[in-house]
Amino acid sequence: MSAKQRPLSPFMIGPYYRPQMTSILSITHRATGAGLVVGTLLLVYWLVAAARGPEAFEHAQMVLGSKLGQLFLFLWTWALFYHLANGIRHLFWDAGHGFEMEKATQSGWAVVWSSIILTFLCWLIAAP
Repeated sequence: MSAKQRPLSPFMIGPYYRPQMTSILSITHRATGAGLVVGTLLLVYWLVAAARGPEAFEHAQMVLGSKLGQLFLFLWTWALFYHLANGIRHLFWDAGHGFEMEKATQSGWAVVWSSIILTFLCWLIAAP
């Protein structure tokens, strides 16, 4: 096989490879999974602070109530909904549905938009 006929690695992004919706969603799914781990550790910090007493809880509330804390919680909420929606998409794939490129792209956009909409709805409903 000559060098020009060999398949190119997907890591050669640029003039040789155009990222596809499925690959971007897969990478994002992995990243949101890692983000959920970090967010869950923050949730554990908040629960431990609540168990330790009023001073520790007040400090945790101050940290999570800050602008940076609120931004992190917002992104964690989005990661949760994205991971959930993409997991449901994968359940359909496991059942053998939606492998056609057009349907895979449509379901990918459904995952993106549903995660954004659910995040905003959650924050609108939960906001004091």
